[in-house]
Amino acid sequence: MTGVAPLAPGSGVPGPGPDTSDAPAGEPRRPRRKPTPYWLLLPAGLWLAVFFVAPLFYQASTSVQSGSLEEGFRVTWQFSNYTDALGTYGEHFVRSFLYAATATVLCLLIGYPLAYMIAFRAGRWRNVLLVMVIAPFFTSFLIRTLAWKTILSDGGPVVGALDALHVLDVTSLLGLTSGERVLATPLAVVCGLTYNFLPFMILPLYSSLERIDTSLHEASRDLYATPATTFRKVTFPLSLPGVVAGTLLTFIPASGDYINAQLLGSPNEQMIGNAIQKQFLNVLDYPTAAAMSFLLMALILIVVSVYMRRAGTEELV
Repeated sequence: MTGVAPLAPGSGVPGPGPDTSDAPAGEPRRPRRKPTPYWLLLPAGLWLAVFFVAPLFYQASTSVQSGSLEEGFRVTWQFSNYTDALGTYGEHFVRSFLYAATATVLCLLIGYPLAYMIAFRAGRWRNVLLVMVIAPFFTSFLIRTLAWKTILSDGGPVVGALDALHVLDVTSLLGLTSGERVLATPLAVVCGLTYNFLPFMILPLYSSLERIDTSLHEASRDLYATPATTFRKVTFPLSLPGVVAGTLLTFIPASGDYINAQLLGSPNEQMIGNAIQKQFLNVLDYPTAAAMSFLLMALILIVVSVYMRRAGTEELV
């Protein structure tokens, strides 16, 4: 009787039917991929296409345009916009990366001990400390930066304490401050960057440290390793994904920041973000501003690529 699967030997249930797949004889059949995961990815793909890829292409076309706001801009493949921007604002690029790197190192030095304490020593206070870490996010970025104008104001308690400890004498020699003034100096800008981006360093570090099995620390002590050796051989290597993620999440946005330099610095401390904002909003030179934006993105990609290779890991968290 056709169309009926034969009975399996020794059982009363039908055996497998004939192989109707397109696979050659003797090769296992490949399961068909269900389209559900692709449909689930569709909204995110459309979001990226509309709000990221399309503006990126528009900015790319703007960066090679020429003209003026009165006459209109048109694509003339003006690649000199890039060379002119790099030649004119090269100092801003260097300053931005220098400030961002300094703030990143300070965030790592401050954030790692704090993340370590929360992960291994906080106990029942862990959740409270985590809330305190993210508490700055409860207010706007602008308000947090303006608060530093009050903290570092001339004649304030912070500046008075630094002056009494003769710290300002050292920072003045290093070119970080100007006499007894902290505001409108590189130190003020770096302090603002460090404070505003510190949570982006602590949270990935905590996430990475919290995953470490404490039995590894016990095994290290059983092998008569000192706490310093345990940290150097066990804890820090296992927390490297958090270090990489935290430094990237701090350095990348800090490089393009302009709020801290605008509110806490002077024209001598302007970063590349300030120059881009000025070209877009004040000078209205859109091609140059777009070229500067793409140069910033390209330089950040180069720095991040080199850093990832040197770090030896591409896992973030």
